[in-house]
Amino acid sequence: MTECGSYPVAIYIAGDIATAKQTCRQWCMERGDCVTIEPLDYIYTGGMETGVRVRWINYPKFPRSPGEILTRAKALAELLMVDMCQHSFSIETPETTYWRSRRETNS
Repeated sequence: MTECGSYPVAIYIAGDIATAKQTCRQWCMERGDCVTIEPLDYIYTGGMETGVRVRWINYPKFPRSPGEILTRAKALAELLMVDMCQHSFSIETPETTYWRSRRETNS
């Protein structure tokens, strides 16, 4: 049995799951990666919207450092934000949650 240190990372973004799947398929094909995609409903004060969670695990057959996984997640999230016509996304790691917005004010 092969093992490596665990480092789950997830991207949270609103938008169309079909678009997210296509973007992730192309990303994985070009870069030799593997992610999972799950549909999510975001419920917040005054509203609701649908979106996805895109998730990595540290796959023992091809282990990566936590920094490399996070770097890949940030790059894919930027691409998803453009392809899915969104203004923001979040990335969750075991230690930190990052939020990125392309709007001028982050309020």
